[in-house]
Amino acid sequence: MRIATFNINGIRAARRRGFEQWLRERDPDVVALQEVRARAAAIPPGVFGGYHLAYDEGVHAGRNGVAILTRHAPDAIRTWSGTALVRGPGEVHTDTAELDPVPLARGLREFAAHGRYVEVDLADAPITVASLYLPKGGLPAHLQKPGRMREAPDGGARYERKMRFLDGFARQLTRSRRDAGARGRDLLLMGDLNIAHTRHDVRNWRRSNQVEGYLPKEREWFGSILSPRTLVDVVRSRNPDTDGPYSWWSWLGQSFANDVGWRIDYHLATPGLARAAVSAGTDREPAADKRMSDHAPVVVDYEL
Repeated sequence: MRIATFNINGIRAARRRGFEQWLRERDPDVVALQEVRARAAAIPPGVFGGYHLAYDEGVHAGRNGVAILTRHAPDAIRTWSGTALVRGPGEVHTDTAELDPVPLARGLREFAAHGRYVEVDLADAPITVASLYLPKGGLPAHLQKPGRMREAPDGGARYERKMRFLDGFARQLTRSRRDAGARGRDLLLMGDLNIAHTRHDVRNWRRSNQVEGYLPKEREWFGSILSPRTLVDVVRSRNPDTDGPYSWWSWLGQSFANDVGWRIDYHLATPGLARAAVSAGTDREPAADKRMSDHAPVVVDYEL
Protein backbone atom coordinates (compact mmCIF):
# COMPACT_ATOMS: atom_id res chain seq x y z
CA MET A 1 0.00 0.00 0.00
CA ARG A 2 1.49 3.31 -1.09
CA ILE A 3 0.73 6.20 1.28
CA ALA A 4 1.81 9.82 0.84
CA THR A 5 1.66 13.10 2.71
CA PHE A 6 2.00 16.42 0.91
CA ASN A 7 1.73 20.04 1.99
CA ILE A 8 0.56 21.41 -1.34
CA ASN A 9 0.63 25.11 -0.38
CA GLY A 10 -2.68 25.76 -2.14
CA ILE A 11 -4.53 23.28 -4.34
CA ARG A 12 -5.09 25.74 -7.17
CA ALA A 13 -1.40 26.65 -7.38
CA ALA A 14 -0.33 23.01 -7.01
CA ARG A 15 -2.65 22.03 -9.83
CA ARG A 16 -1.05 24.57 -12.16
CA ARG A 17 2.35 23.14 -11.25
CA GLY A 18 1.53 19.49 -11.96
CA PHE A 19 -0.25 18.01 -8.96
CA GLU A 20 -2.66 15.94 -11.06
CA GLN A 21 0.19 14.41 -13.07
CA TRP A 22 2.04 13.51 -9.87
CA LEU A 23 -1.12 11.90 -8.46
CA ARG A 24 -1.63 9.80 -11.59
CA GLU A 25 1.98 8.73 -11.96
CA ARG A 26 2.72 7.92 -8.30
CA ASP A 27 -0.70 6.32 -7.89
CA PRO A 28 -0.83 6.33 -4.07
CA ASP A 29 -3.58 4.45 -2.26
CA VAL A 30 -3.91 7.16 0.40
CA VAL A 31 -2.82 10.81 0.40
CA ALA A 32 -2.81 13.22 3.34
CA LEU A 33 -2.86 16.86 2.26
CA GLN A 34 -2.13 20.03 4.19
CA GLU A 35 -2.60 23.70 3.31
CA VAL A 36 -5.28 22.97 0.72
CA ARG A 37 -6.27 26.63 1.14
CA ALA A 38 -9.60 26.56 -0.66
CA ARG A 39 -13.26 26.78 0.12
CA ALA A 40 -15.21 23.76 -1.09
CA ALA A 41 -16.66 25.67 -4.05
CA ALA A 42 -13.17 26.76 -5.15
CA ILE A 43 -11.63 23.26 -5.36
CA PRO A 44 -10.87 22.72 -9.07
CA PRO A 45 -13.28 20.13 -10.53
CA GLY A 46 -11.68 16.73 -11.04
CA VAL A 47 -8.40 17.68 -9.39
CA PHE A 48 -8.53 14.62 -7.09
CA GLY A 49 -9.32 12.17 -9.88
CA GLY A 50 -10.96 8.95 -8.76
CA TYR A 51 -10.32 9.41 -5.04
CA HIS A 52 -12.73 9.87 -2.18
CA LEU A 53 -12.20 13.16 -0.35
CA ALA A 54 -12.53 14.01 3.36
CA TYR A 55 -11.72 17.70 3.85
CA ASP A 56 -11.84 20.13 6.77
CA GLU A 57 -11.34 23.57 5.24
CA GLY A 58 -11.40 25.53 8.50
CA VAL A 59 -12.83 28.98 9.05
CA HIS A 60 -9.89 31.06 7.79
CA ALA A 61 -10.31 31.68 4.08
CA GLY A 62 -7.12 31.05 2.11
CA ARG A 63 -5.30 29.39 5.01
CA ASN A 64 -4.84 25.91 6.43
CA GLY A 65 -7.21 23.16 5.31
CA VAL A 66 -6.43 19.45 5.68
CA ALA A 67 -7.66 16.52 3.63
CA ILE A 68 -7.31 12.80 3.09
CA LEU A 69 -7.76 11.08 -0.27
CA THR A 70 -8.61 7.37 -0.35
CA ARG A 71 -9.40 4.86 -3.08
CA HIS A 72 -12.40 3.53 -1.16
CA ALA A 73 -14.93 5.42 0.91
CA PRO A 74 -13.57 5.39 4.48
CA ASP A 75 -15.38 3.53 7.24
CA ALA A 76 -15.36 6.63 9.45
CA ILE A 77 -14.24 10.27 9.31
CA ARG A 78 -13.37 12.47 12.29
CA THR A 79 -12.40 16.13 12.56
CA TRP A 80 -11.99 18.50 15.48
CA SER A 81 -14.65 20.79 14.05
CA GLY A 82 -17.23 18.01 13.79
CA THR A 83 -17.83 18.68 10.09
CA ALA A 84 -16.13 17.81 6.82
CA LEU A 85 -16.62 18.00 3.10
CA VAL A 86 -17.10 14.37 2.04
CA ARG A 87 -17.07 13.67 -1.69
CA GLY A 88 -16.94 10.58 -3.84
CA PRO A 89 -15.18 10.49 -7.21
CA GLY A 90 -16.80 12.90 -9.65
CA GLU A 91 -18.92 14.65 -7.03
CA VAL A 92 -18.85 18.46 -6.86
CA HIS A 93 -21.28 19.29 -4.06
CA THR A 94 -20.18 21.79 -1.43
CA ASP A 95 -22.32 20.63 1.50
CA THR A 96 -20.43 19.65 4.63
CA ALA A 97 -21.38 16.53 6.56
CA GLU A 98 -22.05 16.50 10.29
CA LEU A 99 -19.76 13.99 11.98
CA ASP A 100 -19.77 12.31 15.36
CA PRO A 101 -18.11 14.73 17.79
CA VAL A 102 -14.52 14.04 18.82
CA PRO A 103 -13.75 14.76 22.49
CA LEU A 104 -10.88 17.23 22.47
CA ALA A 105 -8.01 17.27 24.93
CA ARG A 106 -7.56 20.27 27.15
CA GLY A 107 -6.02 23.17 25.26
CA LEU A 108 -7.17 22.27 21.76
CA ARG A 109 -10.56 23.94 21.75
CA GLU A 110 -9.16 27.23 20.40
CA PHE A 111 -7.83 25.36 17.35
CA ALA A 112 -10.88 23.19 16.64
CA ALA A 113 -12.27 25.26 13.76
CA HIS A 114 -8.94 26.09 12.12
CA GLY A 115 -8.80 23.17 9.65
CA ARG A 116 -5.73 21.51 11.12
CA TYR A 117 -6.71 17.86 11.66
CA VAL A 118 -8.73 15.13 9.97
CA GLU A 119 -8.58 11.37 10.43
CA VAL A 120 -10.25 8.44 8.68
CA ASP A 121 -10.60 4.72 9.26
CA LEU A 122 -9.57 3.04 6.01
CA ALA A 123 -12.04 0.56 4.55
CA ASP A 124 -9.41 -1.64 2.92
CA ALA A 125 -6.82 -1.89 5.73
CA PRO A 126 -6.93 -1.88 9.56
CA ILE A 127 -5.39 1.60 9.75
CA THR A 128 -6.56 4.96 11.05
CA VAL A 129 -4.90 7.66 8.96
CA ALA A 130 -4.61 11.26 10.17
CA SER A 131 -3.55 14.46 8.39
CA LEU A 132 -2.15 17.23 10.59
CA TYR A 133 -1.05 20.78 9.87
CA LEU A 134 0.75 21.95 13.00
CA PRO A 135 1.16 25.72 13.56
CA LYS A 136 4.46 27.18 12.40
CA GLY A 137 4.85 29.25 15.56
CA GLY A 138 7.47 31.91 16.12
CA LEU A 139 10.29 32.92 18.39
CA PRO A 140 10.00 33.35 22.15
CA ALA A 141 10.13 36.96 23.26
CA HIS A 142 13.75 36.87 24.43
CA LEU A 143 14.97 35.81 20.97
CA GLN A 144 13.05 38.45 19.03
CA LYS A 145 15.32 41.15 17.67
CA PRO A 146 13.70 43.97 15.65
CA GLY A 147 15.35 44.47 12.30
CA ARG A 148 16.55 40.87 12.14
CA MET A 149 13.14 39.24 11.68
CA ARG A 150 11.01 38.85 8.55
CA GLU A 151 7.86 39.27 10.66
CA ALA A 152 7.13 42.04 13.12
CA PRO A 153 7.99 41.17 16.75
CA ASP A 154 4.93 39.92 18.63
CA GLY A 155 6.29 39.49 22.13
CA GLY A 156 6.35 35.70 21.74
CA ALA A 157 2.61 35.34 21.01
CA ARG A 158 3.04 32.92 18.07
CA TYR A 159 5.54 30.85 20.03
CA GLU A 160 3.23 30.57 23.05
CA ARG A 161 0.34 29.65 20.77
CA LYS A 162 2.36 26.81 19.26
CA MET A 163 3.38 25.61 22.72
CA ARG A 164 -0.29 25.47 23.75
CA PHE A 165 -1.05 23.44 20.64
CA LEU A 166 1.80 21.02 21.31
CA ASP A 167 0.75 20.52 24.89
CA GLY A 168 -2.85 19.74 23.98
CA PHE A 169 -2.01 17.70 20.91
CA ALA A 170 0.29 15.35 22.82
CA ARG A 171 -2.69 14.36 24.96
CA GLN A 172 -4.98 14.13 21.94
CA LEU A 173 -2.49 11.96 20.06
CA THR A 174 -2.27 9.49 22.92
CA ARG A 175 -6.06 9.27 22.94
CA SER A 176 -6.23 8.76 19.17
CA ARG A 177 -3.58 6.06 19.25
CA ARG A 178 -5.33 4.18 22.04
CA ASP A 179 -8.74 4.54 20.41
CA ALA A 180 -7.37 3.17 17.14
CA GLY A 181 -5.83 0.24 19.00
CA ALA A 182 -9.13 -0.48 20.71
CA ARG A 183 -10.73 -0.76 17.26
CA GLY A 184 -8.00 -3.18 16.14
CA ARG A 185 -6.26 -0.56 14.02
CA ASP A 186 -2.79 0.90 13.64
CA LEU A 187 -2.49 4.68 13.69
CA LEU A 188 -0.60 6.60 11.01
CA LEU A 189 -0.18 10.31 11.71
CA MET A 190 1.06 12.25 8.70
CA GLY A 191 1.56 15.86 7.86
CA ASP A 192 3.51 19.06 8.19
CA LEU A 193 4.59 19.21 11.83
CA ASN A 194 6.70 22.34 11.37
CA ILE A 195 9.44 20.87 13.59
CA ALA A 196 12.75 19.35 12.55
CA HIS A 197 13.54 16.75 15.18
CA THR A 198 17.31 16.20 14.98
CA ARG A 199 20.38 17.71 13.35
CA HIS A 200 19.92 15.20 10.51
CA ASP A 201 16.66 16.98 9.69
CA VAL A 202 18.12 20.45 9.00
CA ARG A 203 20.93 21.16 6.56
CA ASN A 204 22.26 24.17 8.50
CA TRP A 205 21.47 22.83 11.95
CA ARG A 206 24.20 24.80 13.76
CA ARG A 207 22.65 28.09 12.63
CA SER A 208 19.11 26.95 13.36
CA ASN A 209 19.15 26.55 17.15
CA GLN A 210 17.43 29.93 17.49
CA VAL A 211 15.02 29.48 14.57
CA GLU A 212 11.38 28.49 14.95
CA GLY A 213 10.93 24.85 14.06
CA TYR A 214 14.27 23.82 15.57
CA LEU A 215 14.03 25.35 19.03
CA PRO A 216 15.08 23.10 21.92
CA LYS A 217 11.60 22.92 23.44
CA GLU A 218 10.04 22.03 20.09
CA ARG A 219 12.55 19.24 19.52
CA GLU A 220 12.11 17.99 23.08
CA TRP A 221 8.35 17.79 22.52
CA PHE A 222 8.86 15.86 19.29
CA GLY A 223 11.04 13.34 21.04
CA SER A 224 8.41 12.89 23.76
CA ILE A 225 5.78 11.58 21.32
CA LEU A 226 8.11 8.96 19.82
CA SER A 227 9.15 5.59 21.22
CA PRO A 228 9.47 2.01 19.96
CA ARG A 229 6.21 1.18 21.75
CA THR A 230 4.06 4.16 20.74
CA LEU A 231 4.95 5.97 17.50
CA VAL A 232 7.89 5.51 15.12
CA ASP A 233 9.27 8.04 12.66
CA VAL A 234 8.98 5.80 9.60
CA VAL A 235 11.16 7.72 7.15
CA ARG A 236 13.95 8.07 9.70
CA SER A 237 13.72 4.37 10.57
CA ARG A 238 14.32 3.56 6.91
CA ASN A 239 17.07 6.21 6.55
CA PRO A 240 19.01 6.13 9.84
CA ASP A 241 21.96 8.42 10.52
CA THR A 242 21.73 10.23 7.20
CA ASP A 243 20.99 13.88 6.46
CA GLY A 244 17.43 14.27 5.20
CA PRO A 245 15.69 13.30 3.07
CA TYR A 246 14.48 16.90 3.33
CA SER A 247 10.88 17.77 2.52
CA TRP A 248 10.86 21.60 2.60
CA TRP A 249 13.04 24.25 0.96
CA SER A 250 12.59 28.02 0.91
CA TRP A 251 11.47 29.57 -2.34
CA LEU A 252 14.24 32.14 -1.86
CA GLY A 253 17.70 32.04 -3.40
CA GLN A 254 19.36 28.71 -4.19
CA SER A 255 18.00 26.74 -1.24
CA PHE A 256 16.45 24.07 -3.43
CA ALA A 257 19.31 23.82 -5.90
CA ASN A 258 21.80 23.43 -3.04
CA ASP A 259 19.52 21.13 -1.05
CA VAL A 260 19.52 23.49 1.94
CA GLY A 261 16.34 22.01 3.34
CA TRP A 262 14.41 20.89 6.37
CA ARG A 263 12.64 17.61 7.08
CA ILE A 264 9.36 18.71 8.68
CA ASP A 265 6.84 16.38 6.95
CA TYR A 266 6.39 12.99 8.56
CA HIS A 267 4.86 9.54 8.69
CA LEU A 268 4.54 8.62 12.39
CA ALA A 269 3.20 5.10 12.77
CA THR A 270 2.42 2.64 15.51
CA PRO A 271 5.16 0.00 15.68
CA GLY A 272 3.44 -2.80 13.77
CA LEU A 273 2.73 -0.58 10.80
CA ALA A 274 6.17 1.03 10.94
CA ARG A 275 7.77 -2.40 10.59
CA ALA A 276 5.75 -2.96 7.41
CA ALA A 277 7.45 -0.05 5.61
CA VAL A 278 9.60 -1.31 2.74
CA SER A 279 10.63 2.02 1.19
CA ALA A 280 10.38 5.62 2.33
CA GLY A 281 11.52 8.97 0.98
CA THR A 282 10.56 12.25 -0.64
CA ASP A 283 9.56 12.95 -4.22
CA ARG A 284 12.03 15.77 -4.71
CA GLU A 285 11.55 17.41 -8.10
CA PRO A 286 14.54 17.44 -10.47
CA ALA A 287 14.70 21.23 -10.74
CA ALA A 288 13.41 24.33 -8.98
CA ASP A 289 11.12 25.28 -11.86
CA LYS A 290 9.38 21.88 -11.59
CA ARG A 291 8.33 22.30 -7.96
CA MET A 292 4.65 21.89 -7.09
CA SER A 293 5.05 23.45 -3.64
CA ASP A 294 7.72 24.58 -1.22
CA HIS A 295 7.27 21.08 0.25
CA ALA A 296 7.83 17.74 -1.47
CA PRO A 297 5.58 14.70 -1.12
CA VAL A 298 6.75 12.14 1.44
CA VAL A 299 5.91 8.67 0.17
CA VAL A 300 6.11 5.33 1.98
CA ASP A 301 5.30 1.87 0.63
CA TYR A 302 3.89 -0.48 3.28
CA GLU A 303 3.80 -4.25 2.79
CA LEU A 304 0.59 -5.13 4.61
